[in-house]
Amino acid sequence: MRYFFIVGEASGDVHAAEFMKKIRQRDPSAEFMGLGGDAMVCEGARLFQHYKNMAFMGVIAVLRHAKEIKNNFRIAEEALLREQPDELVLVDYPSFNLKMAQFARTHLPKIRIVYYIPPKIWAWKTHRVHKIARLCDEVLGIFPFEPAFYAKFGYSCRYVGNPTAAAVERYLAKHKAKRESLLALLPGSRRGEISNCLPKMLLAAREAQQKGQIERIVVTAAPGIEDAYYSKWLREGETLTRDTWDIVSRAKAAIVTSGTATLETALLDCPQFAVYRIYTSHWLGWLEPFIFKIRYYTLPNIVAQKPIIYEAVGPKFKNAIIRRELQRLLTDEAYVQQMRADYAELRQMLKAPKE
Repeated sequence: MRYFFIVGEASGDVHAAEFMKKIRQRDPSAEFMGLGGDAMVCEGARLFQHYKNMAFMGVIAVLRHAKEIKNNFRIAEEALLREQPDELVLVDYPSFNLKMAQFARTHLPKIRIVYYIPPKIWAWKTHRVHKIARLCDEVLGIFPFEPAFYAKFGYSCRYVGNPTAAAVERYLAKHKAKRESLLALLPGSRRGEISNCLPKMLLAAREAQQKGQIERIVVTAAPGIEDAYYSKWLREGETLTRDTWDIVSRAKAAIVTSGTATLETALLDCPQFAVYRIYTSHWLGWLEPFIFKIRYYTLPNIVAQKPIIYEAVGPKFKNAIIRRELQRLLTDEAYVQQMRADYAELRQMLKAPKE
């Protein structure tokens, strides 16, 4: 079988590579190709475009790189028509991949289309569920609640396990760490997130350090963002690292910008709370219920369907609340023990089903 993958960013590249390993276990002669990254290449994939030339996030970036995006569509379409693969595997990246699914369904009617890590339509743009079901032969979800969500609309989705949970499990099997008197700050992966979140994180962290509750403050840097970008906020003695999992697995507690990092932090068993600035909360707050279809904002809470970690999000993204929640993590042992018990349940929920 010949598999054509389309991946648009770094984490998708890693998840696609792991998916390729699973395919090769049952199909040793499998041939891989597509649009992706270095992790896919390590698994033997032929690339027609690297995701570094595809990862444009936000309206302004998309408009600025409109020609490159159009060219990426052309590259993908020409490669599909030329290679005539047996299966098209779409990995996340919905704005691009849904259009490619439509192209493949129109021009390659015999191709099998699989969506691995489908769009988070349970959070917003729920109407996409109909398009995904119409275009794809199979949808493979990475959250255990996704099959029930699709079933509400009469469609099928199969839970195949969470790649982040699997990766953390492999990491912990090889790395044993002891908790230290340090606070990990995970300010996000984009410049806007970092500039919004890191200053408030640091204010609370320094107060805790002055009280003697922690000895060290360690900030995690995002891939693709240079160390110098963080220097304007950091003081002498505050450390910057790119080994996020190592620091989180050793930290006494963490303040985390909402995103996949909250799930990683939970799986690494580190007490945490999440922060995020949502612009609509300040001047278009009345729109929020119509945009977001979920009760919680962070992945641990969404998966568990209960408040495992505190969410200092939107109108709660305030210095006083951030300081309060950090004090709770550092001083309330019963609260931390309950959080870790909930983490253990979360890990069980995310285990891949036995085949």
